[in-house]
Amino acid sequence: MTEHSNPFLEPSPLPYRLPLFALIRPEHYREAIKSGMREQRRAIEAIATDASAPTFENTVVALERSAELLRRVLPVFENASSADSDAAIDALEVEFAPLLSAHQDAIRLDPRLYARLSELQDARDELGLDAESAELLDKYHRTATLAGAALSEPQRLELTAVNTRLSELTTAFQQHLLADGNDLALHLTDPDDLAGLDDGRRSAAREAAIARGLDGWLITLVLPTGQPALAALERDAVRDRLLAASRSRGRRGGAHDTRSTLLEIVRIRARRAALLGFDNHAAAVTVDETAGTPEAVAELLDRLVPAATANARREALALAEQAVAEARQPIEASDWALLSEAVRRERYAVDLDEMRPFLEFDRVLTRGVFRAAELLYGLRILERTDLVGYHPETRVFEVFEEDGTPVGLYLLDLYTRDSKRGGAWMSSLVEQSTLEGTLPVVVNNMNVARPAAGEPTLLTLDETETLFHEFGHALHGLLSHVVHPSMSGTNVYRDFVELPSQVNELWVLRPEVLGEYAVHHETGERMPQQLVDRLLASRTFNEGFSTTEYLAAAVLDQAWHRLSPAEADAVADVADFEHRALAAAGLDDPLVPPRYSSTYFAHVFAGGYDAGYYSYIWSEVPGADIMAWFEANGGATRENGARYRAEILAPGGSRDPRESIRRLLGREPDIAALLERRGLA
Repeated sequence: MTEHSNPFLEPSPLPYRLPLFALIRPEHYREAIKSGMREQRRAIEAIATDASAPTFENTVVALERSAELLRRVLPVFENASSADSDAAIDALEVEFAPLLSAHQDAIRLDPRLYARLSELQDARDELGLDAESAELLDKYHRTATLAGAALSEPQRLELTAVNTRLSELTTAFQQHLLADGNDLALHLTDPDDLAGLDDGRRSAAREAAIARGLDGWLITLVLPTGQPALAALERDAVRDRLLAASRSRGRRGGAHDTRSTLLEIVRIRARRAALLGFDNHAAAVTVDETAGTPEAVAELLDRLVPAATANARREALALAEQAVAEARQPIEASDWALLSEAVRRERYAVDLDEMRPFLEFDRVLTRGVFRAAELLYGLRILERTDLVGYHPETRVFEVFEEDGTPVGLYLLDLYTRDSKRGGAWMSSLVEQSTLEGTLPVVVNNMNVARPAAGEPTLLTLDETETLFHEFGHALHGLLSHVVHPSMSGTNVYRDFVELPSQVNELWVLRPEVLGEYAVHHETGERMPQQLVDRLLASRTFNEGFSTTEYLAAAVLDQAWHRLSPAEADAVADVADFEHRALAAAGLDDPLVPPRYSSTYFAHVFAGGYDAGYYSYIWSEVPGADIMAWFEANGGATRENGARYRAEILAPGGSRDPRESIRRLLGREPDIAALLERRGLA
């Protein structure tokens, strides 16, 4: 391949088909996406006009094979737009979002294709399909039906226009949020304003300021409302400014205000649901999830709210007592994190900052995250410094079975930067598929502040848990074993996809893993068992706050997406709607703001979790039960790992996840484990 040829037009010659990142230029995306759409449309036309009777091979398998070029380029482009964007990538995203939406609709809403799928679905029991193939046929037919393939031609045309506009709006929301979040980073020039921050956090804030050419220090914003520095900053005014900056994202007026964008998204989603025959967008979404209905979601959330808020009120009383002891009155939302850490130290003798010297990133990764995968699945994970990632900070690792059989590649992009959206996530660049002969290439992205050159990256406990969580998603992609790429890895129901990542958090404090990675980065001393015991004893501390802020965001998501078209049109004030929705649910607590307010709720207005943010707690019901199963059966053993891998990770989307859970546990999941783990029993 020459330096000037397009690296997407042929399969990559690199191991595991790792994209040729060193050669990729923005113009390559445009050419490859356009070519990929043309190629797929030609393939679809051939399927739709095939004069022979539909078969699984000439219709469903042909559909799987129709997007070969798009499968190479789109995951790489989507990763670039999320993790390393610039003006050229942003412009391409704006250009292609509506085109790709229309392209997808042209396939899903093609009546000729739908007729072939329907004929196969009607004869499904006579086709002699294996379980995965039968599930794939059902998925294609169900997706087309729910997309509107059975509607009249005028309705399909209207639906295409609606979907195109939605793609434009969600792209705009994400870009405005990233820009506004960057603008609102807290710039400090008085060294006294940093009182309470340890050397590592000060160093990271200094590096962030230098990166923007600023004097002093810069505290960048993470995606949730609560900012990590709030637990340490001692000056009330500085904490107030930081929380105010976080909560003002998208609602300041000007070019990056997201309110009008999100209101239009809500209205169009409600209108789209009505076109499809549903009462609201939440009903249209949950019908194709394990939850089934918005009422089932509401039942779970309503069950959890009273216990969570009662715990939060008890925690607030403890904070009030601490505030009196510190002559600090009244308590504000910006005080919660700082005071809760003071109470944690007082009640449990646990200082989370005391843990950071024991959580040096490289050791957490190799002797913690990777070690757990070795204990459970026999995986060996080795860094490949000869392979190039999409950014200089991206690290590439090769994953092997215990016997040396190749599994795939794992890429990790740890540090925050202005070109990366907030939060942490996993994505797949290459899907595992025996049909395509591909092994997986997966990416984890995080937003850890970079320390100064030569200084160690010391993680917080929360960042450590996030790393284990995201690697749980990575394992779902890496250990997939299916035929068809559409069924691979995390291509599962959205309210199941979080389960493997939540279960992987179990190993953070399990002794067989913790003892390997929690080592002081300077002295080599292992984390004292006393500290570990005290931490375990305090695990449900502040869970009232954590659960309440999560439930508030989940309720907001449902409130927006359970509106009828007329109700959505009537909403004019975002803040007023939020207040009324939270008050109605018993979650309007000024001390416990939602984890995400609407104007920066990227999960639901840009991230594909619309009407689905409930899925974290929904999947945690069986997830907590599976964690209890691991603990009752000896923890991180190869026997447990083999069974969990076979029943939960390997099937990907090739069977109903409820069946997978039943096979593992031998019964239906019980909510008791979740209530116990969150201190809600």
